[in-house]
Amino acid sequence: MDDLFDHSRREQIRRQAPLAARMRPRSLDEFVGQKQIVGEGRLLRRAIAADRLFSSLIFWGPPGTGKTTLAMIVANSTERHFETISAVLAGVADLRRIIKQAKDRLGMYGQRTILFVDEIHRWNKAQQDALLPHVEDGTIVLIGATTENPYFEVIGPLVSRSRVFQFEPLTDDAVRSILQRAVKDAEHGYGDRPIRISDGALAHLVRVAGGDARDALNALELAAESTPPDKDGVIHITLEVAEDSIQQRALRYDKTGDQHYDTASAFIKSVRGSDPDAALYWLAKMVAAGEDPRFILRRLHILAAEDIGLADPNGIQVVNACAQAFEWVGMPEGQYHLAMATLYLTTAPKSNAVGAYWKALEKVKEQGTGPIPLYLRDKGDVFRGALREHYKQTIGEHEGYKYPHAYPRGWVEQQYLPEGVDADWFRPKGHGYEQEIIKRLKEMKQQAEEDG
Repeated sequence: MDDLFDHSRREQIRRQAPLAARMRPRSLDEFVGQKQIVGEGRLLRRAIAADRLFSSLIFWGPPGTGKTTLAMIVANSTERHFETISAVLAGVADLRRIIKQAKDRLGMYGQRTILFVDEIHRWNKAQQDALLPHVEDGTIVLIGATTENPYFEVIGPLVSRSRVFQFEPLTDDAVRSILQRAVKDAEHGYGDRPIRISDGALAHLVRVAGGDARDALNALELAAESTPPDKDGVIHITLEVAEDSIQQRALRYDKTGDQHYDTASAFIKSVRGSDPDAALYWLAKMVAAGEDPRFILRRLHILAAEDIGLADPNGIQVVNACAQAFEWVGMPEGQYHLAMATLYLTTAPKSNAVGAYWKALEKVKEQGTGPIPLYLRDKGDVFRGALREHYKQTIGEHEGYKYPHAYPRGWVEQQYLPEGVDADWFRPKGHGYEQEIIKRLKEMKQQAEEDG
């Protein structure tokens, strides 16, 4: 009788669960997307199908891409005991209880345990350390799911004992097939109800979901449950209904995580690569996600010197002016100045010749610095007391510092580096204003040759 009541209760819970939970695939054949992980012939697919999963796994990827679903498929496919906990809710005490039960189960019945830890990055180092020895000795096989980079958020020893699988956002075709199946599935979806969804509405749900199946299914559920049927009892999900159900794509962006650094990297590389549309796209993503505009302007200040430099010396002035204007204007109008600085640098000629500094720094660190030629030292030191006599005896006043402004062209050849230091670090590429620099350097070289 208890089993009958338990079954009835489970069925009621299942029917009342959100659409995304009801539509969760039960087998690999139903699983959509991530072909690079569980496509036909892939190692993980074969291991799951044969119930030969012995190595711990870490599933890493954006929300709604199938991490938890794949773990549940493992649970449905294995004869081993399967435990699942959320790192948000569970602590060390819960983990110790599960480990004890896993040891008892292994000792008494020879049955191993698979432990699924959702959002494993939420556990601190001590909590993850508590898991490590039991993964190492085979008491449990771990499946960890995380939206954050596990190489930063999961302790190294745990990562090294696991296979990391990176999940990608679902393609539009994959999300579309999931929605269509939800509309037709009579057992888990809306197949037992007269629902008609227009092509425009379906396309909108797919586009705005951005590869997140859960987001798309939640929007479909809201549309279906909130739209009254027509006189014939048919629920019509039109484009207008779909737009109300999922009005704006939620941007996944963590100001201290991967999305912050990856988006900033894409932005800088687009500016460096002189692609104005791409630069504006990544700029817009950062602004829409709430990134600090001052962080963006700081990055542009660096790029103005690192990637443009003397090819367009005005670049850093434009960024500086836009940064000052932003402080005066603020948001939202300050977005004009963010865009202006971005577009100026994107369309400016590029050169990384200023990076010659790092070569000089490397030389100094490797070999130290040589003595400063006497004629380059501070004049007050050179012409003071005994040092003056030493200078006159070793160098001679006629071989002292040559004042460039005393020469017709404002330049004269002389040794500025310490003796024995050979350098050829600064090599302008000839882009933009650097053409003038190269011309001037050539003229100085020719002058030196003429002067003998």
